[in-house]
Amino acid sequence: MDGIQNNGSSSVDPPGRPSLPAALTRSFPSTQSIASTLSPGASTPSSWSANQWARGTPDTSPPSSRSQSPELKPKAVGVSASESTSTSSQGPDEVKNICFIGAGFVGGPTAAVIAFHNPQLIVNVVDLNEQRVAAWNSRHLPIHENGLLKVVRTARDGTVDTTVSLPGCRDTVGLKGRQPNLVFSTNVIPAIQEADMVFICVNTPTKTHGIGAGAMADVSAIESATRTVAKHARGGTIIVEKSTVPCGTARMIQDILRYYRPETNFEVLSNPEFLAEGTAVENLMHPDRILIGSAQTLSGLKAAAALKQVYAAWVPDARLVTVNTFSSELAKLVANTMLAQRISSINAVSAMCEELGLGADVDDVSLAIGKDTRVGPKFLQAGVGFGGSCFEKDILNLAYLAREMHLDVVADYWMSILKINEYQRERYVRNVVRELNGSLRGKKVSVLGFAFKDETNDTRNSIAVHIIRDLANEMPREIAIFDPGCAASEIMDEIEKIGLRADQIEKIKICTRWRESVSEAAAVCILTPWKQFRGCGIGRQVKVGRKETPTEVPVVGSPSESLTEMDILKIEESVNQESPAPSEDPLRRLRPLMPCPEGCTHCKPGEQDASDSETVDWVEVAGMMNEPRWVFDGRNVVDPLELQGLGFRVRGIGR
Repeated sequence: MDGIQNNGSSSVDPPGRPSLPAALTRSFPSTQSIASTLSPGASTPSSWSANQWARGTPDTSPPSSRSQSPELKPKAVGVSASESTSTSSQGPDEVKNICFIGAGFVGGPTAAVIAFHNPQLIVNVVDLNEQRVAAWNSRHLPIHENGLLKVVRTARDGTVDTTVSLPGCRDTVGLKGRQPNLVFSTNVIPAIQEADMVFICVNTPTKTHGIGAGAMADVSAIESATRTVAKHARGGTIIVEKSTVPCGTARMIQDILRYYRPETNFEVLSNPEFLAEGTAVENLMHPDRILIGSAQTLSGLKAAAALKQVYAAWVPDARLVTVNTFSSELAKLVANTMLAQRISSINAVSAMCEELGLGADVDDVSLAIGKDTRVGPKFLQAGVGFGGSCFEKDILNLAYLAREMHLDVVADYWMSILKINEYQRERYVRNVVRELNGSLRGKKVSVLGFAFKDETNDTRNSIAVHIIRDLANEMPREIAIFDPGCAASEIMDEIEKIGLRADQIEKIKICTRWRESVSEAAAVCILTPWKQFRGCGIGRQVKVGRKETPTEVPVVGSPSESLTEMDILKIEESVNQESPAPSEDPLRRLRPLMPCPEGCTHCKPGEQDASDSETVDWVEVAGMMNEPRWVFDGRNVVDPLELQGLGFRVRGIGR
């Protein structure tokens, strides 16, 4: 595929605007992903030089035959000595080109938002997974996040010239289009060679074998990516670890760089992400803080200042926090652990409320303690437990670190968070079985929700998969799963990893509509708090939206080049407030989307799209289910009194 397709008006640079560096073209070679490469050896110089990108890992696809595909072979360092010495050892004075290695849940959205707010930068996102790159270059992004497609389209495709008519103003203002500056490709080596700054955003799963299995993070993908950077980056390139990593990883990256390039200076920064899936774009647009860790040296502080300048395009200076590297790495692990701690704490309270009886309600307790400003209301919603790829992994990592330092009491304290989480899941399943007379044989169970949280399609380490495993061990007639945000293939991939027998998997059915899931079911288990599950006019209001206030419109008397994307977003919000039909693109800036290839599975007649947005009608559900019509609300999203009035038996959490 050629470079970025331009649809709409001309993309010639306006007078006075500096032309952008040439962007890399998009290509689609291998299906081997950077994020999935493993180098199983220990972190020693010999292992760094011996391990190839995919050594010790099953080859999931044949070698690519396309000429522009990066070869997965060890190569000599690709930067000459003269090039290395001619580059300032203190790093670039100004960052003009950024490379993100890894186009996953962290790399893709972060790169898109940085490119969105910095139109003067070229941002290359590279990954060796052909399908993932193709998805990022299409209208069907591989990640389900509110607002992400618009951000990607603005930076990836550029915008067209348009005119702005502000409410209450007679005059119109011309708004110049912007050039594309976000490229998703598999051209790994060229992107690294051209970059002033390289973000490493690869996967760091928990080890599954060897020393530290089940607790320690596997950083082999970071080692592999760092070796590639060391061989091909220009001298002075700033390396940023964005992945969630064990403490000391920045030092490991620095050691690898020095092994391959002993005469070249590279500064390594820690810039952990603090994104909540489902609200990742909101978190990136309006972050609580941007944490940057660096060596406390002149060159380290200069590198941190360069990264601060990238974020300063839209983040207030007071929210740009600089610390030393080790503190930054530790802060990320502790932040997730303490958030999980709050969830386990309120879930422990929910168990007490259920056993106390006497009308004790965990939601009332949560409301009361959340009013204390020292505590606050966030992460105090009781439920069936937490899942996802972050909390459990980071707690295990932190506990393992404490145990390695002989702080066993500290490690046990962190591990107790996971014990409560597991206990909450087990309690939920026991309640389901007990209320159905101690047996699920011959009964159908409907499962509403599989993603680990609403507004995301992430199924990794979902609470649902653990509960489905335990329910399957009770040998029900059928387990019918419906999730409005997850593809059936993603759900089944997770289920196949949990060790069920073939006859148990045969009883699990993935449904495309909620009616299919609940029909003839004896019980419904709500495991993800999708708003569709609350019902038409039924449901507990667990989230409070922002109060609608008039938008402060920026002054547009100055040239349109001086308007930032944040200014333009305010203008769009103001226009939408005055419009009877709000639009995602009220200023008509976006270029038309490229048509999908024939046979695109995402574009088949919109059955799935229709089911995604359809709200569950509990009145209809009551007539479709079999007795005893139990609803086990694992997220406290429905109103139990209203459902009981429809003939359901309802059991929530902490009541």
